[in-house]
Amino acid sequence: MTSTVASKTGVRRVLLHVGTPKTGTSYLQDVLFRNRDLLREHGILYPADRFDGHFLAALDLMRLTWGGLETEAVGAWDRLAAEVRDWPHTSIISHEILSTASPTQIDRALTSFGEGVEVHLILSVRDLVRQVPAEWQENVKHRSLVSYAHFLEMIRDPGRDTRIGSWFWGAQEIPDILDRWGAILPPEQVHLVTVPRPGAAPDELWRRFSGTFGLDGIDLDLTPERANPSLGVPETALLRLINKRVTSVVAPPDYRPLVRELLAHQTLSRRTESARLGLPPATHEWVRELSRTWADEIQKRGYDVVGDLADLIGQPPETFTDPDTAPASDLLPASLDAIKALLLEGSRLRESEARLARELDETRAELELARRSPAEKTVRAMQTHKPGRAALRAYRLLRRR
Repeated sequence: MTSTVASKTGVRRVLLHVGTPKTGTSYLQDVLFRNRDLLREHGILYPADRFDGHFLAALDLMRLTWGGLETEAVGAWDRLAAEVRDWPHTSIISHEILSTASPTQIDRALTSFGEGVEVHLILSVRDLVRQVPAEWQENVKHRSLVSYAHFLEMIRDPGRDTRIGSWFWGAQEIPDILDRWGAILPPEQVHLVTVPRPGAAPDELWRRFSGTFGLDGIDLDLTPERANPSLGVPETALLRLINKRVTSVVAPPDYRPLVRELLAHQTLSRRTESARLGLPPATHEWVRELSRTWADEIQKRGYDVVGDLADLIGQPPETFTDPDTAPASDLLPASLDAIKALLLEGSRLRESEARLARELDETRAELELARRSPAEKTVRAMQTHKPGRAALRAYRLLRRR
């Protein structure tokens, strides 16, 4: 499944990466987007004219609302699919929210690629010991007020009838995702990329992605520019408190750049010495047991596993720090960093506002000058130097005679 084979044989392939969230997807999509011209030269199409192009296409396919972005998404999937149909070699599509698609939406997606295409499903997966707290953090970074304890209750509820519980399992239950997306594909066209356990080489996950997507041997720019970093316990607790104060007064278009990006990703995520969020002991054991059943089921199905199914069994439990009861003293350092970041951003915006005001004044002056008659322009120009002012005085004296 390499780009060289695809280009030589003329086989149309679609490598469809459907998640899961928090498995290095932001980095993967960043690399693919920034290198899309180079990839074309190697017979690989990554159809996107903006970084979030596949996200918008997924929103369109699944008819999801997303803080107003859905209005930009109208028609995005059809445009993406049209590019794929026109490309004679290998195409890559990647976004993690596709993992939650319904059978009807999946049928529409697969049909949209046209006839005679060889679809390969790629699912990147990580152990639930890390995925559960990561999903709660993502909820908090998207304005959620739900406590960690309540979140854990909802995902453990067998009914799965809450919005959070339904979304979590739609995006994280590996056998179910494979049932929905891989139902009509032979096992050799279904590929699971496991996220390495903590302590693995920093480039190990990329090495697994690269081999699966047929990118080996292509001199890609792997400089990290985008990521979705995690937060420590006090930082996440602080963010949830901020949500309680601002959710009703800060609109979603402003929340994303100010709270999620500036505070969470650019500021609080840099505080790496804080306690990491984990699972309480009872939830930890339940999660590990569930993961073992998933690994056994995947092995029976005979899918192509890139990595090791043992990666799905989370690490032994560590000391649990509860974000719901984090004391104010733990939140203070993170709060000061957040205030500093907001003050710097406020200063930058004030400077930008002042510069724009100066430019507006200059433009108004130029427009006013452009409206004046030639004679008025001449008089004003003469008033700017001594000989001109003298000539004007002489002219006025003559007019009075």
